[in-house]
Amino acid sequence: MAAMSHGDSNALENQDPNHQDPGAELPQDLSHAGSVVDKAIEYMLEQKLEPIIVASALLGGALGLLQRSLDDRGVAQVLRHALASVESGEFRIGQKPG
Repeated sequence: MAAMSHGDSNALENQDPNHQDPGAELPQDLSHAGSVVDKAIEYMLEQKLEPIIVASALLGGALGLLQRSLDDRGVAQVLRHALASVESGEFRIGQKPG
């Protein structure tokens, strides 16, 4: 996700004392969870579900999980970071952000 500007508070750091630097190596649990999500996406696409439907379902599930894990302000901060990442081009395939 996008880097925070000086003076912003990081919602994840405020909620999770074990939060690590995003540049650090991914924890094994995060890597495992990512693999499970990738397999779920692959399965849903093989079932001929439209990519937008799959993405919407995953986003809805992720937002529900965030809402159970963080307060509203924390969820909003995560969403602001995600939006900044999209706007910066971080998620463009085959292109460098910027």
